[in-house]
Amino acid sequence: MYETWEELEQSIQNCQKCKLSQNRHNIVFGEGNKEATIMFIGEGPGADEDSQGLPFVGKAGQLMNKAFQGLGIKREEVYIANIVKCRPPANRVPEEVEAVACLNYLRNQVVLVKPKIIVLLGNTALKNILGKNYGITAARGNWIEQKGILYMPTWHPAALLRDENKKIEFWKDLKQVVNKYEELKQNDI
Repeated sequence: MYETWEELEQSIQNCQKCKLSQNRHNIVFGEGNKEATIMFIGEGPGADEDSQGLPFVGKAGQLMNKAFQGLGIKREEVYIANIVKCRPPANRVPEEVEAVACLNYLRNQVVLVKPKIIVLLGNTALKNILGKNYGITAARGNWIEQKGILYMPTWHPAALLRDENKKIEFWKDLKQVVNKYEELKQNDI
């Protein structure tokens, strides 16, 4: 475990643990409030993210930003990261060996942020964080508590671009997150 953000980021910058490192332009470390109550975890960077080195800046990220705006979530108040830090070719789902190579980096980010709520964006995030027994269709919209952290699985914003019907469920799930956050604030998190 790395004790500082600087050590962790330097380690990721130099990472060669899997083949994704061979074609990256930038690592996509994560961004946001490093003491956030709410953390969002996605699958992996796309082309825009790889180009800019920032998570969720492409079309899916723009859709997520609109949802944030509508719900009163300030992007700079949450922390956003991905299962893998380098872009999978053609935006494919990260292979298990690639996800495993990056998971300790993500776990380290969670330890440093100390979120109370983690929103798992899509099936890849759900399965890699909570286990292979979960599936996004059944789990989404339901709170799951593990080790003192509340998890809310929901659709990945990219799925909303493919299926407009999922937008309502995504909105409801994020509304639950906002309500839980407000509840925690009242109980003096």
